[in-house]
Amino acid sequence: MSNPIRGMLTLEELRQKVNAGEIETVVTVFTDLYGRFMGKRVTGEFFLEHTAESGMHACNYLLTVDMPMEPVPGYKYANWEQGYGDFHCVPDLSTLRMATWLDKSAMVICDLYDEKAHAPVSVAPRSILAKQIARASAQGYLAQGASELEYFIYDETYKSARQKKYAGLNNFGAYIEDYHILQGTREEVLNAAARKHLTNSGVPVEFTKGEWGPGQHELNIRYTDALTMSDRHSIYKQCLKELAISLDLAVSFMAKVDESTAGSSSHIHLSLWDLAAGSNLFDGDQPLGPVHGSDVFRWFLGGWIAHTRELMPFYAPTINSYKRYQSGSWAPTSLAWSFDNRTAGFRVVGHGKSMRIESRIPGADINPYLAYAAAIASGLDGIEKQIEPPPIFEGDVYSARNLPQVPRTLRDAIEAMEKSEFARQAFGDDVIDHYLHFFKTEQAAYDKAVTTWERARYFEQI
Repeated sequence: MSNPIRGMLTLEELRQKVNAGEIETVVTVFTDLYGRFMGKRVTGEFFLEHTAESGMHACNYLLTVDMPMEPVPGYKYANWEQGYGDFHCVPDLSTLRMATWLDKSAMVICDLYDEKAHAPVSVAPRSILAKQIARASAQGYLAQGASELEYFIYDETYKSARQKKYAGLNNFGAYIEDYHILQGTREEVLNAAARKHLTNSGVPVEFTKGEWGPGQHELNIRYTDALTMSDRHSIYKQCLKELAISLDLAVSFMAKVDESTAGSSSHIHLSLWDLAAGSNLFDGDQPLGPVHGSDVFRWFLGGWIAHTRELMPFYAPTINSYKRYQSGSWAPTSLAWSFDNRTAGFRVVGHGKSMRIESRIPGADINPYLAYAAAIASGLDGIEKQIEPPPIFEGDVYSARNLPQVPRTLRDAIEAMEKSEFARQAFGDDVIDHYLHFFKTEQAAYDKAVTTWERARYFEQI
């Protein structure tokens, strides 16, 4: 039976397309800790004959590398002493789809399994989210979510940006283009192609719109279960970058590309649904300020807010992430919640069946599997412990005093995670130790770097 989502493929449909010469390559992938796709391009014939059933192998060092792809010492999971062996990449055939922005290509996402134990690799991002989804499912819950992912478009290639050392780049737009149709028309060369190709590749698009920066745009995809949304989120980023390459353009998902412009966010919307009845469990008639919701809604919100600081590296994973959190920037600075208020870190929106919580804390640089896992784990703990949210805040959160603040540096966020008993209880010591090492490695790389800002400030005048 065909998948109702356009562009999704069954194995038999793939076989027909391979035999007809319509597909020659299956891009077989998983994400590393940063959220980048890694994997292999498998010929259609070999995928059907071997990979679909038996999977493939990849070096386990890929879950221990830094951004330049250097293996980092100090991980227990994989290291030089253990010889950097393989893990087993098992295609999740429910993710098999066309990749229409590539020539005669399909794509599938893999789960990673330990070659010896034949169990999921606990530190793999998709495994981490799957564990939290299983916890929710055991309690009768289905977490439904959506990412609002923003990006900047540049009238540059990635090569020209490197040659310019990422300074003085030409934005595709000349002015703030929030909801701006005229400037959006100029950018249709990329955004129209993205809407078309994503929709034809199993990632249903709702719309694109200009954002609050020159050349900044947002593309929204339809909500679904959290694992599928994380898959779609990752495919969306890959598609945008590869389309940009084909058009001699560049897009960036940095959280804050320039201090003079808005940051790029990835607001996360979440609600819990009844697995059996298919109803939104946030819907209810209990008043909470101007909001009416259920106990499940209230406690999920309370848990999500309560555990944000100690899980912050999963929402803000890089040095650059924390540059977004500036007053009046549309990015949150405080751990407050409100109803339909964009100055709050947590914004409750919708009514009845559409009721949901939007966290405005994550930036466009998140690994979605980790961010959704953190949110679900926090909310489930809120329900279990009946954690009450703080009183609703009404007004300008930026001007408020005495509210708990989001961590302002990766170093502060690492320290909070390191002290967190909840993080270890929710994810396990092996996962938290692995990611603490990952985030500390990122911090250490920055600590020894000499920046353009330092040279401009000190070269002559110090």
